[in-house]
Order: sequence, then C-alpha cells, then structure tokens
Amino acid sequence: MAGGRAVIWLGGMVPMAGFLAWLAGAVLSAGAMLWIWRNGERARPDRIGLMAASGASAIWCALAAGLGPDHGVAVIAAMVRNLALIATIFSLFAADGRTASLKPVRPVIIALVMVQLLQPVVLLVGYPLGDAAHAGRAAFEARALIDMLVAIGALMLLHNLYAGAASALRPVLRWTGMALSGIFAYDLNLHTLAYLGGTTPWALGDLRGVFAGTMAVLFALGMNAAGPRVQFSPSRAVTFRTLSLLLIGGYLAGMVLVTKSLALIGGDVARASQAVFVVAAIIAAAVALPSARIRGWMRVTATKHLFQHRYDYRQEWLRFTRTIGHGGSGGASLEERVVKALADITESPAGLLLMPNEQAQLELTARWNWPTIAVPAVAGDFALSGLLEQHNLILALDEAREGIDHQGELSAVPTWLMEAEDAWALIPLIHFDRLVGVIVLARPRNPRQLDWEDFDLLRVTGQQLASYLAEQAGQQALMDASRFDEFNRRMAFVMHDIKNLVSQLSLLAANAEKHADNPAFRADMLVTLRNSADKLSALLARLGRYGTGQVAALGPIDLVELARSIAARFAGVHPVALTREGAVQVVGDREALEQALLHLVQNAIDASEANSPVFLDVIAEGLHGTIEVVDAGKGMSPEFVRTGLFKPFVSSKSGGFGIGAFEARELVRAMGGRITVESREGLGTRFAVVLPLAEAVRLLGAQNADKPQEVA
Repeated sequence: MAGGRAVIWLGGMVPMAGFLAWLAGAVLSAGAMLWIWRNGERARPDRIGLMAASGASAIWCALAAGLGPDHGVAVIAAMVRNLALIATIFSLFAADGRTASLKPVRPVIIALVMVQLLQPVVLLVGYPLGDAAHAGRAAFEARALIDMLVAIGALMLLHNLYAGAASALRPVLRWTGMALSGIFAYDLNLHTLAYLGGTTPWALGDLRGVFAGTMAVLFALGMNAAGPRVQFSPSRAVTFRTLSLLLIGGYLAGMVLVTKSLALIGGDVARASQAVFVVAAIIAAAVALPSARIRGWMRVTATKHLFQHRYDYRQEWLRFTRTIGHGGSGGASLEERVVKALADITESPAGLLLMPNEQAQLELTARWNWPTIAVPAVAGDFALSGLLEQHNLILALDEAREGIDHQGELSAVPTWLMEAEDAWALIPLIHFDRLVGVIVLARPRNPRQLDWEDFDLLRVTGQQLASYLAEQAGQQALMDASRFDEFNRRMAFVMHDIKNLVSQLSLLAANAEKHADNPAFRADMLVTLRNSADKLSALLARLGRYGTGQVAALGPIDLVELARSIAARFAGVHPVALTREGAVQVVGDREALEQALLHLVQNAIDASEANSPVFLDVIAEGLHGTIEVVDAGKGMSPEFVRTGLFKPFVSSKSGGFGIGAFEARELVRAMGGRITVESREGLGTRFAVVLPLAEAVRLLGAQNADKPQEVA
C-alpha cells in the first residue's frame, strides 16, 4: 500500500513539475522582454528581434503550461518563436548597414522560413485523420523532422556569423550567440531523440520551457550599451560546405518524408513503392554527386547569389603564386605554368600560349591540356597583335561568333579560332605597353558570360604573367650574350691557329716547287696542298663571319641547280630528292646559301629514319623564291621551335653544338631573306628559305634609278 501511494504521489508530481517548468520559462521570457525594452541599447540591430522572440517565448511557454506542449496552439506559438529567432539572426547579418550584406544569407533564411511554415501544414493535414495510430505517428515524425532541419540550418548560420566576424567584434555576439546556439542545439537534440524513439522524452520536453526562459535571460544580459556593428565576411569554403550539408540534410529529409507518406497507403504496394523510391534516390545521388559538371554548376550558382564578388581574391592569389613558383627540373615550363595559372582562375580545362615573332605574327609557344586543337604555323596576323596591344582587349570569342564587334576585332580574329568551339576567350599579356603574348582559354565546364570583374582580374593577372615572361626573356638574353662572349674568345684562338696553318702550308707549297725532284710527286703534292690551303681559307672566311651578319657580294642564284648539287652531295649517304624543279632565280650569296641549306638538310637527315627521304621543293610565290626542306622525322615541339631552335648552344640532338640552325638563319637574313618553320611532333618538319626573286630586285632597282635625284 505504501509503495502504491508513492507511485501515485510521484505520478502526480511529474505533471506538476512540468507545469512549473513551463511556467518558469514564461516568467523568465517575459522578464527578459521587459528588460530589453527598458534597458536594452536602442542602436543594437538585434533589439527588436530579441524582444519579439522573448515575447513569443513567453506566450509559447504559457500555452504549453496550460494546454500541453503538443497542443496545436502551442505548436504554432513555438513556430512564431522560431521565426522571431531567425529574423534576429538575419538582423545580425545585416548589422553593417549595407543592403549588399544581406545577399549572402537571404536564400538560406528564406529556406528556413519556408521549412518552418510547414508546421501548420502538417497540423492541418494530420487533424482530419483523427487518432489513427499510423497517421498520428507520421504527423509526429514530420513535425520532428521540420524542427530538426530548422535547428540545423540556424546553427550553421550562427557558426558562419561568428566565424565571419572580425576578432575584435566577436565579444558583441558572445551572449546573444550563446543563447541562440543553446536554444537550437537543445531543440536539435530533443527532436532527434523524439524522432528516433517515436515519442518526446518527458524530462527533456518539460525542461524545454525553463531552458528557453534561461536563454532569454542571456539575451537581456547581452544587450549592453557598447554595441559596435558587426560585418559579415564568411569564407567561401565554409559557405560551400554549409550549403552542401543543407542540401544533403534536405535530401535525406525528403527521402524520409516520401517513404513515410508512402507508408500511409499500406499493404504490399506501399512497401514496394518505398523500396523502389529508396533505390532510385540512392542511384540518383550516386550519379549526381560525383559529377564535376553538377559540382561546378553549384559552385557558380552559389558564387553568383551568395557573394558580392565572384572571386575569393586571397585564395586566387595563393593558388596563382603556387602555380607560377612550382618549377624545377622535370616540371612544367614557365610558359605552361603561365597558361595554367590563368586557366585556373576561370576554371578553364585547357589553354594555349601564343607569342609574337619578329613580324608581329602570333605563333604557338606552349599548350596546357589541349593536345587536340590544331594550331597553324601563323596562329594570328600582326593586325590581331596590334589590336590586342593597343586596346589591351580581352576578347570573348562567343561574342565574336555572334558578330559583336567592340574595337574592330572581328576582321582580325583568325578563322581557326572562330571554328574551334572549345576556344572561349583571348587574354593579352601586356608588359610596359608591349604585347608579350596571348593566352587562349578553353571553354569551362560551366560556361558563362564574362563580366567586368572577370575583365579586371584577367587583365591584372595578364600583366603580372607578362612581367614573368619578359623577365625570363631578359635572363635568357643575358645568358646567350655571356655564352657568345665565351664562344668568340674560343674562336679567336681557333682563327689564330688556322692562320698559322695556312701560312705553313703556303710556305711548304713554295718550297716544294723549288726542291722536289720527282715531277709527278711534285705535281700531286702541289694540288693537294693548294686544295687544303683553299679549304682552310674558306673556313677562315666563314668563321670570320660568325655573328657579323656579313656575306659576300650578292648575285643571281639558280635555286634548281643549287638544289640538285646539294642532293648530289648526299648521294649514297641518305636519299634526298627534288619534288618540283620550276626555274626560279633569286638574289643572294651562293656560298652562304649553300652552307645554310647544308645545315638544314643535315638536320633533316639526323631527324629522319635511315630510308626516309628528305625532299627539296623549289617554288616561286609572288616576289619571292622559296626552297623548302621537308622531312617526315621526329618533329619538334612548339616550345622548342619558339625558344630553342634558333638559339645558339641549344640542340635537340645528343652531342649537338646548337649552332647550325642559328648560322643558317643569320646567313639568310644577311641576304635579305627569312626562314620559316612548321613542325609537328611525330609527323615531321618543313623549313622554308625565302629570298627575293632576281627579276623583282632588278625591276625595283630600275624604278629607283628612274626617280629624279634631289639637287643639293
């Protein structure tokens, strides 16, 4: 009997304790509201929100004490309290007084409000179902899920609010942030236990009111007069992770709601539908989450709607410096790193670097992750180089394809770029008003229209990259000059020794004419010695011309006859054939031109297989004659053609001295001609030596002679 009376007494005390706890919460909340109204700092941005939240909390606790916490009216009052708390968080984000600061959090706030407003919907849907066990349980679980989602979202917002505030301003948020975090953390744990257990734990449920009242007292304590403003500046990484967690939480909550709703149907159809839905949802998540395109779309969308600026400039600068500074042996060249550094900013998957040659024509220098695009030998005419240099114009190729013309660039954009659908933008690299190069970016996975922020960042980054390229070119020029000095010093000794040898051989030939007894032997010796002296004299003359750009007197040269003689010199050594033999006469120094062509043919033979022929092609184009040296050998990379082919002491052959191609170009230049190169790795190389036609030079000289001379 005593034990029974104790149980009855305890059973009566538990409801009384719950009633008193809710009543205490109402009193504390009402007192906090009055304190904030009378003594709170009126300049605080969260004053109105905290007053409303405290008042709503007092009403909710009073209703829960009188009607019970699960009564529909009490549930609506709790919803109003949560909405007031969300509004308070929103006011803290807007504390810097600028409308733009509301942009990052507005979508999240709206989502939380919409989720919270589902509470009355669940009440309205569950009320007509009566006391059916399965209907009541589904409504209970739906309400618990809604409260869990709201608590999770609010806690994430509070974390970003506190993490984004400056360290000197965080004390302002101390009491308010602690109270808000305490309320939503308590609600999250309570509703999680209720959802998992199928019922609300009575102890935690009854203590919820007094805990809410205690947190309202913390609101009042935090409303002091020293309230500096708080500026929201969350990191993008935290924001993206927060959004990811919200999406995952919403996805899981949606799955639970749908499966619970299907359970209301009952029977085998409901169970089958649940299984099909769960499998389909898992497959959809497995397909969507690993997709780089979907992740990129989410990143672009979040950046567009949640941030005042598209780029996180600190992170961009750190990544830029890491990319440019990561060199060394075995790594990417500076030219490739330049392309990658700029492509990373716009999330472009590939890019090209074009650099101007001596005729201001753009040539391919380096490519990054773009082996498939075919780039012609002349990637851009001088008109495009001049336009980009004059206006520092960043060219969006999609606009050019639509016919939009800003600075007259439509006529200058090459056809291959217009036809390459993957080509997205051209960014000039300007250094002291001089075009150092042009970067072609591939289309990002999530393409968008370039705006002013893109233009500003890409233009400044291009100038920085141009300075790196110019610095490297200057350092390379100094190294070449130093090596040339060493080379010239060495050649001075060689020339001195050769002069001595020539003098000795000449003296030997003179003595042999006087003292040789055998006429036949004397004749052979004289021929041999004189030939040796002539060869050494010719070598001496060539060595004296290194680096001077001087050639002997210019005269007409039959290119076909010269090509035949060169092919004959390699007969029995390697197949060299003529493809076209049209009569072409140019003006130049035959000996120097022959020496240049011998260098080019020998290089072609070295790059070809044993039985792979080298072709000589003689043609006339306009006012110039051309002899081409074509092979089907290993070919050369665009970077080597641009930076190493015509540089002395740089060779792609093992043991090569690297002077042949340089000498050939200097000799042809001295004759008023030029050498052009087209090469593809694995396909072969085409060298073209271009010289003025003899007839064109004669006509030009005659016109100059007919002009009247000025009288002094």
